[in-house]
Amino acid sequence: MASNLASQLNQRLSPEIRQLLRIAGEMALERGQGLYLVGGVVRDLLLERANLDLDLVVERDAPQLASLLADRIGGKVVIHQRFGTAKLRHQNLTIDLATARAETYSHPGALPTVQPGSITDDLARRDFTINAMAIRLDPDNFGQLVDPFQGEKDLAHKLIRVLHPRSFIDDATRMLRAVRYEQRFDFRLEATTEELLKRDLSMIHTISGDRIRHELELIFKEARPEKPLRRAAELGLLQEIHPALKGNGWITKAFEQARSTANPPSLGLYLSLAVHHFSQDEAEDFIINLNIPKATARVIQDTIGLKENLASLEAPQLSPSAIYRLLQDYSPTSISAWAIASESPLIQHRLHLYLDKLRYVKSSLHGQDLQDMGLPPGPRMGQMLKALHEAKLDQKVKTRAEEVALVRRWFLQEE
Repeated sequence: MASNLASQLNQRLSPEIRQLLRIAGEMALERGQGLYLVGGVVRDLLLERANLDLDLVVERDAPQLASLLADRIGGKVVIHQRFGTAKLRHQNLTIDLATARAETYSHPGALPTVQPGSITDDLARRDFTINAMAIRLDPDNFGQLVDPFQGEKDLAHKLIRVLHPRSFIDDATRMLRAVRYEQRFDFRLEATTEELLKRDLSMIHTISGDRIRHELELIFKEARPEKPLRRAAELGLLQEIHPALKGNGWITKAFEQARSTANPPSLGLYLSLAVHHFSQDEAEDFIINLNIPKATARVIQDTIGLKENLASLEAPQLSPSAIYRLLQDYSPTSISAWAIASESPLIQHRLHLYLDKLRYVKSSLHGQDLQDMGLPPGPRMGQMLKALHEAKLDQKVKTRAEEVALVRRWFLQEE
């Protein structure tokens, strides 16, 4: 007999959410509609993990039910009639409602063709059994688990299992999700699922770079992204995305160090560490293939570009102003990446000096100050401001008065 999760709902959800779900269930029943709580929240209720992403599936016309529910409780609703979905906001709550649908794929990697369906149809289009469960919300069966693919059993056995043999062919992003869930929950791929993944590795090339990048971004949002990256490398999946990508022990240490300096680290820092060993051509290929947004692409390009100048940071008796000149054109994220990746203690020290101190040093005097002292605008003013900044970096001047005195000495020398 299927489990009933009413007690878990009562324990895990706030009274406001429970009341809203019960009202929605009653309204759906009055209209002859089935209403279900679906997705990760069902899985995480069974795992006793926190998850407040509330997704509801409605058999027949979710937007209409959402509108009626919003009127009943005084909420606001945004409807996407074309997709049969709605987003309901009430006080601090946000709930997504979608019409139950069935999916078919015209060819590998294609976006699915959808049509209205039952809750079983809707669950059948999911990626893994542990994500293909629902909870009934109608009053007579509130909390009843709907589990046509034995997801509860796979949760108990800590297995990630696809629903059918063509799963990775239909949507190869599921391969990246498989290793992400496996490592997040400390599960393992079910044996046949692992065989199917290895068989279908080349299917990753049937999907867009945007979709691959999105899945990688989700991996980098995990508490320990090095774990799914290492697993993806073991399976050959990481190399299929780009031959130069690695998920080795170095990545584990680098990511751990990144978290010790910024928690959580930025996507740019994680990516920079993951590709720091790339050649310039490999980096550009990676950026183009995954359609990486401009700001993140700049960080990656700076990381590779800085690699060519790292040796200059080992020059003896390098002044602070010289360090600043070497690093000022690179993004702080790329510099942070090399402060972790470099094997030279001296280079690491100078990179940290820039990050922690030098980039914040500013002169007290500005162009208007020099103009008030009698220097006309022009190239000379720019040169003098730059020299003044370098003097401040090298601690030849520390106060505004010392800056003024230095500028006046320069004026006297020019007379």
